Order: sequence, then structure tokens, then C-alpha cells
Amino acid sequence: MSQHPTAQVPDQLFPDPVAEARWRARFAAPRVSRPGWAEDAPQRSLYLSNLGGVWEVYAWDRDSDTHRQVTNRKNGTTSATLTPDGEHIWWFADTDGDEFGHWVSEPYGGGAAPVPALPGTPDAYPAGLALGNRVVALGTATDDGTTIWISRDGGPSEVVYQNEHDGGVGSLAKDETFLVISHSEHGDSRHPALRVLRTDDGSTVAEKWDGKGKGLDALAFSPVPGDQRVLILHERRGKEELLLWDVEADTEVELSIDLPGEIVGDWYPDGSALLISHTYQARNTLHRYDLTTGELSTVDTARGVVSSAEVRPDGTVEYSWSFSGQPPAVRAIGPDGVDRVLLEPQGERAPESVPLDDAFVEGPGGTVHALVARPEGEGPFPTVFDLHGGPHSADEDRFSAYRAAWVDAGFAVVHVNYRGSTGYGSVWRDAIEGRPGLTELEDVAAVHAWAVGSGLADPAKCVVAGGSWGGFLTLLAVGTQPELWAAGVASVPVADYVAAYEDEMEPLRAYDRALFGGSPEELPERYEASSPITYVDKVTAPVLVLAGENDPRCPIRQIENYLDRLAERGAEYRVYRYNAGHGSLVIAETTRQTAAEIDFARQVLAAG
Repeated sequence: MSQHPTAQVPDQLFPDPVAEARWRARFAAPRVSRPGWAEDAPQRSLYLSNLGGVWEVYAWDRDSDTHRQVTNRKNGTTSATLTPDGEHIWWFADTDGDEFGHWVSEPYGGGAAPVPALPGTPDAYPAGLALGNRVVALGTATDDGTTIWISRDGGPSEVVYQNEHDGGVGSLAKDETFLVISHSEHGDSRHPALRVLRTDDGSTVAEKWDGKGKGLDALAFSPVPGDQRVLILHERRGKEELLLWDVEADTEVELSIDLPGEIVGDWYPDGSALLISHTYQARNTLHRYDLTTGELSTVDTARGVVSSAEVRPDGTVEYSWSFSGQPPAVRAIGPDGVDRVLLEPQGERAPESVPLDDAFVEGPGGTVHALVARPEGEGPFPTVFDLHGGPHSADEDRFSAYRAAWVDAGFAVVHVNYRGSTGYGSVWRDAIEGRPGLTELEDVAAVHAWAVGSGLADPAKCVVAGGSWGGFLTLLAVGTQPELWAAGVASVPVADYVAAYEDEMEPLRAYDRALFGGSPEELPERYEASSPITYVDKVTAPVLVLAGENDPRCPIRQIENYLDRLAERGAEYRVYRYNAGHGSLVIAETTRQTAAEIDFARQVLAAG
């Protein structure tokens, strides 16, 4: 391992103290997630907040309007849930962000140290959890595959499913007699099948698989005891839609909901209707779908992104809302139709930023949707092409302190919803199969050409950046498209795909096999063609790489392999390493990383 040059973290980005305070305030501003609640004690809620500078779990008693910080760990906590009676909080305990650990339990009101929630289950990566009053179903993932455990009436856990392929816990029936699980025994974890098990003995009740290239996702069983229908997400017609599967009768009803784009849903508490979240062109709308009449009505929310929503027992819809120009909020629409802020932490709200504009660019695989933020002044601007992770994710019209900092620094920011992104149909999402990375970059190149041709981007000052899959695309871009990029900023990237495959968690290896069509041993030429290290000798732009020491998704060894190759060539590059996993939940850390990225890009462009 070489001694790699480290990135500089400037004390300040802007000489103007007002501008300096503004960009830092966007990161430091207190934020909260939408609170969930105990099924049988809805006055007891949990949410996540960065109020203390690290994302942690908080409990909220709505009756007394009291709040308690539940977790307090160096690198934060993001996974937590309540038992149905609201008496206990379960949260996932890993080590410094490595995502490997076990669930622990503590009383809702505190006063006792957390203890292992399901003794007898080993440390593993989480693969789903369903808590009932009598039955607990827990999924674990290790290098040996997927194991699903059931505990009944507080008794010892029992294995009801074990398989080498990727899978996990889906949903538990309201009467706790049935459990639906996902599995990929057919060999494609990106398009899973479903199986229903009896919780009393683990025997199979029903199976559902739509065939090659068509995945199923179990969203939730009906909230009505004895109603054995489960809401399923399917893609039989090339986009995500909904159906109801009666698992006991093994019959189904496809729901015809006439909306463009894609949808997901959840139940109203009485089981009479569904709350529909509709995604179209990077924005969301909410709707109520009456299961008896088929009537679709709109739940009025402001233009932007609804990242999560749920219906309270009294019919109130609580949701997380965001818009690119304004800081996010947790809101509630009551049965009277009045929309209000539900939960707002103490402290100053984040300063606003510029809104995003749409661009629709013709690419080699169809129309590419991009989102653009412009700084003040006249272009062409230095421009950062910020590529999202996933790859099965999408950039949306939501607020981002990270984007706002680049805009404040005078950069235009372009987000590209390349092939592989969600929200644009199954064909668009799956178009990267067999050729991941290279396909997405064809779309990025098309948007780059549009940005330059339209006068937005200065062709000599284009920076490619991204985290996770976006970091992978960044390193692949500077190696395969060196003429386009003045600098690359890759956070927690895949850099050496074969080494990454060897070291990453098994669920991701299963994902890679599905994406490439096999393992590196079976298809070495495909992995070589898509691996950034293959093109490292063609990299001419200076590169900054940010890496987490404990990252199980993009492990550190394969990043070191890439950096060593840069060092051997005498290439210009910098490294920023931090003691956490696949990203950081510590606000000061994410702020430092952003400062390092922008400072690096400025220095490179100034030198050029």
C-alpha cells in the first residue's frame, strides 16, 4: 500500500462570512424524519434526528409531547422500530457503520440498558424484520446466504428458511398466522419472487413469481385481522404497479390506477383504501384509492418530493416533504384537509437555495431526464455533474445542502437520471444489465453535450462527481471519457470491481451476479470492461477519492488497489479517508467532506 496524498480540508470555503455561515448552516440545521408509531399504541412514536450533530433515534410521546434521545453512538444509528404494544424499541447495533451486527431492545421509556432482542441469532447483515405481539420474524444475511428466524411467544428463535440466495422478511399478517418472504432462488436478486409461510410451523402456503425480469415486492398485509390479502408491487407491464394477493385463497386482483410514471402504496388503517405515492419526472403526488369503488382522489401536497407517508388511525396523513429550493419538513394533512407542520426540531431552519429546472435530452437509449441548478450570473459556468448512487435510485426535486454548497461556490449542478434509474419504467431501469457503468455514461455524455451546447457548462471546467454507484461511475468516466472531465470526485466508489466483489457483503455479490449475468469467474470480460481500474492508465484529470474505513459495500482494499495504480503512474490525485462505513451520519464529518470536495475542484480548475 502506497502513502497516498491526502485531501486538504479548508477552514473556510468563502471569504464572505455571511456566505460561509450560510452553507454550513444548511448542513448543521436540525432535521427530523417522519415519525412512525406503535401499531397498537399510536401515541408512541420514533423518528431520526441530527439534533445532536449525529443522526440518532428519538422517541416521542404524543400525549405528553415529550421527546427522548434513545441512541447515542459515535457513528450514529438509522434503523429502529417499535413493538406493536409500544413497550419496547428495537434498534440495529453495528460497529462504526459496517452494517454488521444484531438487533437490541430497550424499554420505550428508557431506564434499562439495551439487550439482544432475539438471543440465539448470530451477528449478520439485516435482511428484514417483522414484529407482532406474539410472533417475531427476523432475516439475516451472511456469506452463506439468507436465514429467516421466527420466535413465538417470546420463546427461542427457530430457523424457518435458509438458502444460499439473497432474500428477506417481507410482511407479517395482522393475525400473525402468515409471513411473506422474498427470495431469489431462481438466481436473480434484482427481480425477486415471493413465498408465504405459516408462522406456526414454517410450512409453505403459497408461491408467486412473475418470471424472468419481473420482480415482486410484498409491501404490507391488510391491517384488518383475518384479512389475508397482501399488497404487492409488480412490473408486468413495464412499470411498477399494484395488486392484492389473497394468500389463503391464492387469488389476486390487479389494481388499475391510471397515473403516468410509477406508484407504490400502503393501507388505510381500516383496510378500505390505499394511500398511493405516485412518482413522475422526479416528483411525487399522494392519492387515496378506494378499494370498493376504485375512485382515485388527490391528497393535496405542495409540488416537490414526498419521501414517505403513512395514515394515522384517525385518517390523518403524515408525510415527509422536500423541494429543491426549501428545507425539508414533516407535515400532516388531517381529515379536515388542513395541511400543517407536524414535527419541527428546535433551532434555526436551513437557509433556502435555488430550485431545480428540468432538462430532457435525447440520448442513445431514449430521452434522459436531468435536473439543473444554476448559480447567479451568466453562463457558461463551471459545472459539476453529480451522479446518483444505486444505481436503482433517482435524483429528485428535493432539497440538498450538498448541492447548495456547490451552487454557492459558483458551480452549476447537473443531476442525470441515466438508464438504470428508477421512476422511468422497468425497461429504463434494467437497460444497464450486462453492461453496467458503460451504459449509464452514454447518457451522461449526452447530457454533458447538451449542457455545453446550451451555454450552461464551460467545457473546460466540467467536474464529474458522485457517491457509491455514482462514485463508481465517476472513476469509470475519468478513465473512459477523459476528454470530457477536468476533475473527478468519487466518494465511496467501486474502483476495482473484481476485488470489490470478493470483499463486499453477500447480498451485493448476489446483486452483481444478477446485474452482470454471473460472477467474475463466469464472466471475467464483462467485469473487466466495467471496472474503473481497467482504464486507470487513461486517466488524465486530477481525482479525489473519499473512502470509509469500514465500508461493507465498497470495501477499502479495492479502493487501495486503484489508488496504488494512480501512484505508480505519478497521476495527480488526493484521498480522504474517514472512520465510518458507506457514508457518515456525523454532520461535522459530511461538512468536512463537502469542503474538501469543493476546495479540490476549485484548485484543479484554477490550475487548469
